[in-house]
Amino acid sequence: MAKSYVHPATLKSLSVLRPWRTALAIAFDWGLIAAAIAVSQWAQNPLVYAVAVAVIGGRMHGFAILLHEFAHHRFINGRKELSDWVCDLLLAWSILTTVASYRTNHLAHHRYTNTDQDPDWVFKLGNRKFTFPKHWQEGVLDLVGYVLVVSSIIDIFNIMGRLRLLDKSPLSYRLARLGFYVAMAAWFTVLGIWTDVLLYWFVPYLTAFFLFMHVRSVAEHFGNMDYSHELGGTRSVLPHLWERVFFAPHNVNHHLEHHLYPSVPFYNLPQLHAVLMENPDYALNAHNTRGYTTGLVRETLFGAEPGWQGQSKMPAE
Repeated sequence: MAKSYVHPATLKSLSVLRPWRTALAIAFDWGLIAAAIAVSQWAQNPLVYAVAVAVIGGRMHGFAILLHEFAHHRFINGRKELSDWVCDLLLAWSILTTVASYRTNHLAHHRYTNTDQDPDWVFKLGNRKFTFPKHWQEGVLDLVGYVLVVSSIIDIFNIMGRLRLLDKSPLSYRLARLGFYVAMAAWFTVLGIWTDVLLYWFVPYLTAFFLFMHVRSVAEHFGNMDYSHELGGTRSVLPHLWERVFFAPHNVNHHLEHHLYPSVPFYNLPQLHAVLMENPDYALNAHNTRGYTTGLVRETLFGAEPGWQGQSKMPAE
């Protein structure tokens, strides 16, 4: 059993659910997507469009992180069916997944983290994209693969294959999901906006979204890790401000804290981090890394030691 690094009363307080915080996060993501589309449509400029693609992909990444919260039942107490429908309709179906299938895979990952019973570990261990350190040229090629959509297509087939095996949903649910997609397609046809849907949904989804997901996935459990220690096999990243928009939406960067205490919802993870860093044992041994584009690059490409351990405050930009 994992060692406790925080007082039970503090953990209980940090685990209290506030559904309005999650609802606000969902509204924020959708609102930012709408704003990015509006600005790009107004500007009619290729550079502005490229920025819009990155922003929309970052908010789709935000959808995935909020889906992860719903998979842990971190939305509302005692209303599982309602919670799952909210997640599917507002988040999961729009990024072509479901909360139920993701939950089955993800909870197994938590129960058997970094072992041969962890489905994520089994899939990624030995995979070239998750083998580190590597030459920087190969790292760049991995990212270019997502920009060119090739890596995204491969990931989609891999993910769909894994989740399909876990899908135990009844026929009524599958028909409801199919009906959702048919209704959306019909609505887009009536409005005559298929070109916009392609440019502002499928392009960000097949490029930026999967690129950000890959970087974050690497950051969580790969690249110069100490899997022999519960504080060394999972990484938390203290991101630079701009990185939060793309790589670390909704505090997902606090991944070590989440693995230790998955009852804490995303909006309380920064507070949990601060409490944990007051524990000398945790502060000394926790795998904290400064920046996705700085510290993570050094650790994964060059095998550098984590450069942020033992500090109680985030370094200055």
